[in-house]
Amino acid sequence: MGLFDKLTVWLGLKKRQVNVLCVGLDNSGKSTILNQLKPENAQTQDIVPTIGFSVEKISSCSLSFTVFDMSGQGRYRSLWEHYYRDAQAIIFVVDSADRLRIVVAKEELEALINHPDVKRKRIPILFYANKMDLQGSLSSVGVSQMMGLSSLTDKPWQICASSAVTGEGLKEGVDWLQDQIFSLKT
Repeated sequence: MGLFDKLTVWLGLKKRQVNVLCVGLDNSGKSTILNQLKPENAQTQDIVPTIGFSVEKISSCSLSFTVFDMSGQGRYRSLWEHYYRDAQAIIFVVDSADRLRIVVAKEELEALINHPDVKRKRIPILFYANKMDLQGSLSSVGVSQMMGLSSLTDKPWQICASSAVTGEGLKEGVDWLQDQIFSLKT
């Protein structure tokens, strides 16, 4: 980025482009979260399971996010690694009401963290403990403990309790992610 480009971003005349990878197991709520983060007039009524991946554009006050919404179905998870190299941030969505599959989510997180394209960079990871509105769901602390997030010491991370259906907790996560991206200058 040249001096002029940096100046226009700093003055707020141009938004900085950021590539974000959104991953998690199938049915965790990734696509619904991304739909909620879009402007109201751009939201869709019917959310269908993602096959392969989809690309969404989301803007904050100073960033323009290109979000790669990756399918969480077992047969598509191997596609995730093809997007690690260009990702400047990761959103990892966990279904906090599905305690049995949190173990699988933890395994997928470990594979992601140990991949050479992720391991070598200090990339921020935002975790959404989604579906907090469902009875019997774990708190964000409970999800953090089951996922072993305290052992994640070489990357900035944050976990936010969220409900993709109501939008609760989503803005706080995006605000944290935006702050991290600016502080890390990725």
